[in-house]
Amino acid sequence: MSLSPETQSRMASDLHANAQECTQAGTQAGTQALTIADIGQPLSQTTFVVVDLETAGGKPVDAGITEIGAVKVRGGEVVGEFRTFCAPGVPIPAFISVLTGITDHHLAGAPTVESAVREFLAFANFESGDQPVLVAHNSPFDVGFLKAACDKFDVAWPKPPILDTVVLARKILRKDEVRNRKLGTLAQFFSAPVSPTHRALDDARATVSVLHGLIERVGNLGVHDLEGLQTFSGPATEKRRRKRYLADGLPELPGVYIFYDGNNRPLYVGTSTNIKKRVMSYFTAAETRRRMTSMVELAQRVDAHVCATSLEAKIRELRMINELRPTYNFRSKNPEKTTWVTLTDERFPRLSLSRQSTLPNSERTAIGPFANGVSAELAMHAIHQATELRQCKERITSKSSISPCVLYEMKRCIAPCLTGANTVGYEEIVAEASLILTGISSEVSNKLMEKIVDLVHDEKFEDAAVVRDRMHALEDGVHRSSKLREISSIPLLIAAQLNPLGGWDIHGFSHGRFAAGVVAPPGVDPKPYVQNLKNSMPTDIGLPTLVSEIELILKWLGDGVTRLVEISEGHTWLHPIHAKARANELVGS
Repeated sequence: MSLSPETQSRMASDLHANAQECTQAGTQAGTQALTIADIGQPLSQTTFVVVDLETAGGKPVDAGITEIGAVKVRGGEVVGEFRTFCAPGVPIPAFISVLTGITDHHLAGAPTVESAVREFLAFANFESGDQPVLVAHNSPFDVGFLKAACDKFDVAWPKPPILDTVVLARKILRKDEVRNRKLGTLAQFFSAPVSPTHRALDDARATVSVLHGLIERVGNLGVHDLEGLQTFSGPATEKRRRKRYLADGLPELPGVYIFYDGNNRPLYVGTSTNIKKRVMSYFTAAETRRRMTSMVELAQRVDAHVCATSLEAKIRELRMINELRPTYNFRSKNPEKTTWVTLTDERFPRLSLSRQSTLPNSERTAIGPFANGVSAELAMHAIHQATELRQCKERITSKSSISPCVLYEMKRCIAPCLTGANTVGYEEIVAEASLILTGISSEVSNKLMEKIVDLVHDEKFEDAAVVRDRMHALEDGVHRSSKLREISSIPLLIAAQLNPLGGWDIHGFSHGRFAAGVVAPPGVDPKPYVQNLKNSMPTDIGLPTLVSEIELILKWLGDGVTRLVEISEGHTWLHPIHAKARANELVGS
């Protein structure tokens, strides 16, 4: 079955429009070309290989395939067909012969299953530039036998993307339209010119008709690309489709977009290499997230902020989420507050946990951030195990009446709660803990490693694992805080990265924060762009130093392809590398 002339015309128009959009966006942005992930692969440009198998029964592992039929289609037209019998190596059961009409006589002289599968894969050509999609009705059955045959005969399975017309039909067709999703029922519903007969090629041809019918149905719902077809979960609500006008006038450039409701409250902040196309996707059936459906129904306006590079867009997205707290961003519900281990500000300091999303100021010694409270607690235990820092929760004052705890009896605390102002030596203990929190933790690690070795020697492996976990948590916290402190101390750092178009994405950072970005086009001397970037960098960004922003910058700087262009005089910077394999070798990961 071919698609209707109207559908073919629409698919051709979509293809032309996508090509124009890609060209225009690449020209206007001058920074990076759109990728298939941004624009989606048009269905009119997608090659589908529709396959059907007949078997001798049994399990896929037996690879008892008796017939393979396949049809290759593209743009609604058949471009090739394939059919072959296979010798399964076992007799055909009588009930299979009655069902399919295939007997042992038909298979006399047929190629082996291995040979037939190799011929089918050559026909499908899944590893070609077209990247064909494998389609089957009830794909677990057909694909299961094909993969099992490849495994049995040592044939490489190409791992193509797979579409199941049964699954698609369940999502697209209403129950009052078809009584079930059997191939015969669907072929009749879509008026297929070939009826399924339990013969491979006929059933593959019928599946093609079903596939084209389903594509035509979702095309009317705004789904015109492969990604939308793969993720389709039901018709877009009418309210959502009506909101498509919100994308009018948005730039087809990289940057950040913000949805607002009718009261000018921010609903959602996102980023994309093509703002308009990304926003348009929210109004189609391809958007399947329930919370996004609710968000779009509330939205009354979309603002766009164009950015020079994708890194700038990601950083501005972080800042806007932190500032605006949009309702539908998950990050807003737990606004990036991370856990740190620090010393309390009192007469006899102790360790405590602090939760904040920004870098602690220079007057406060802390390590972190930790991924969660459990890791932070482990790091605290490591410091307590290596020092005599008090572990009680009470604040000690001249009026306190606190009795010493068991740690005093174990000689692991000098009990300032007992002696108060007359305590001697606690300042030295605090100084030792402060050094650890400033990154000088090797002595602690050595002590803990010695403890691990002793426990392993005594075959107390569980206890050794506990100490190991504490040591690792402490080292991770020290490592992360050292990286953050190091880069946040640098007034000026400029780095560049070659972009996909052959130009340079150049970024300037100040005290660990993004200050400015610019793109040097391909074939142009980037030095003037670097100078212009320096001249445009603000002296005071005036924003809190978000930990998430610094870590995003560190990830970009340390990806192995970024080049350091300039750094403030008197400063050096090398992306740290930290390893901790020794303890793992002793007690296991």
